[in-house]
Amino acid sequence: MRDVRGFRVLRGASRHDEHVGIRNLGGPISTEPRINERIRVPEVRLVGPNGEQVGIVSIHDALKLAQEADLDLVEVAATARPPVCKLMDYGKFKYESAMKAREARKNQAHTIIKEIKLRPKIDPHDYETKKGHVVRFLKAGDKVKVTIMFRGREQSRPELGFRLLQRLAEDVQELGFVESQPKQDGRNMIMVIGPHKKKAEAKAEKAAAKAQRGSEEPSEQEA
Repeated sequence: MRDVRGFRVLRGASRHDEHVGIRNLGGPISTEPRINERIRVPEVRLVGPNGEQVGIVSIHDALKLAQEADLDLVEVAATARPPVCKLMDYGKFKYESAMKAREARKNQAHTIIKEIKLRPKIDPHDYETKKGHVVRFLKAGDKVKVTIMFRGREQSRPELGFRLLQRLAEDVQELGFVESQPKQDGRNMIMVIGPHKKKAEAKAEKAAAKAQRGSEEPSEQEA
């Protein structure tokens, strides 16, 4: 039996079931490329396993070449005319791609924002200590949020905080840059300094330096 739109309707099905069935006719959309017999076009532009251009061949010949080479025919550019297909070991390709993605996630390092708080009339010794923290954070590839805290009458002298932030930015300019210019936020003034080196680069350099120190240490026999 068919409804007024021509869709086939199962006996005993409710109107709700009809609509659900119609919506689900297509099923989930696959993100996997078409391979081998799933490629249903008359001809393809074929690429060899080493990237060499074979040219436009019939799908029959492309599948035959794949079978003879014990490889898969994989559609790599479905929208091209004709579609571009490559000969490859698809199982091996998927495995290697998954491993690369896993390694990339493993090595990915997220930038962390550290915070340092200063007073407008900070003591010189305290300033050097705070600056040392900023230097350490920037070397590690982290951003630094510098906050100047004003109290009482200090709020009427914002230029004191501005000059202090400028001084700090100049002192660490070899390691970082002012990512966010000083701005007033209530009783505080805030500036963000970003590192020149990315987090991953900083970690790699630290690991290399550690390995270098380890290689330079004398062994027990040499000692």
